[in-house]
Amino acid sequence: MEEFKHYTVMKNEAVDALECSDGKIYVDCTLGGGGHSGLILSRIQPDGRLIAFDVDQDAISAASERLKDYKNLTIVQDSYTNIKKVLQNLGIEKITGGVLFDLGASYHQFDKAERGFSFSKDAPLDMRFNQDADFSAYDVVNDYPESELVRIFSEYGEERFSKRIAKAIVEARKLKKLETTGELADLIIHSTPHIKSSIHPATRVFQAIRIEVNHELTNVKNTLNDVLDLLDFGAIISVISFHSLEDRLVKHLFKYHSQKCHCGKNEMICHCPPPILELINKKPIIASDEEIKENPPSRSAKLRTARCIRR
Repeated sequence: MEEFKHYTVMKNEAVDALECSDGKIYVDCTLGGGGHSGLILSRIQPDGRLIAFDVDQDAISAASERLKDYKNLTIVQDSYTNIKKVLQNLGIEKITGGVLFDLGASYHQFDKAERGFSFSKDAPLDMRFNQDADFSAYDVVNDYPESELVRIFSEYGEERFSKRIAKAIVEARKLKKLETTGELADLIIHSTPHIKSSIHPATRVFQAIRIEVNHELTNVKNTLNDVLDLLDFGAIISVISFHSLEDRLVKHLFKYHSQKCHCGKNEMICHCPPPILELINKKPIIASDEEIKENPPSRSAKLRTARCIRR
């Protein structure tokens, strides 16, 4: 099997935040290469339990081998979006210890040419985290109307040349369907002004398409709300995000559920339920200079953590 390449971002910071202890139940929503899971497992022996999710068979195969000596690990090949149903099927009513979300795609997914995440390697337009899914980047690029392309490039990529790029895509696909990452990247380069920047002109559009293909923001929002129902008193939720849209979503959700009151200014009596969360770090934790030097993508990572205070 091809080597599974995955750098575990903020491994110590993320696991430290969970305050792991023996005998409690923990969930790693993104198994990846097993870096976070391995450290959690080492800290919850002998009676703690870890449930780890991943849809990527390559990740599961690599992590299963890496973590084979741990008997208190359950690996689930499913999306973390199904966490409520999966835990119910496992007979788990509450997450008593904590839950960790690492929202970044693995280096393996970006580096594996046929997965189509990167414009640095020409590959079919794919970008699916779950290889069993029917919907891919090809469908977005070739089937979405111009107005929808503008919307996702603007909303998910914060791309200022969204209209130009969307128009160029629609014109190009009239002649021939766009099939590869190289074709799309070249089209983006030639349809936008040349601006001196450290960021490749296709970066934001590729991010936007990836988010759309995998329903990333919707999934994160829905799943975080589901997880709040699963947290036991004192359990910790820890989230690593990699772009401003995700971080903003996590920040606002944590802030909302940690506030004592949501009443309007004109309401005389507050009937708001007690807050669910207590913020552990009001400002996000970022990767160390040493880690960023070792793994440059870590510079984008932000870690936010909160504790359940609902009894």
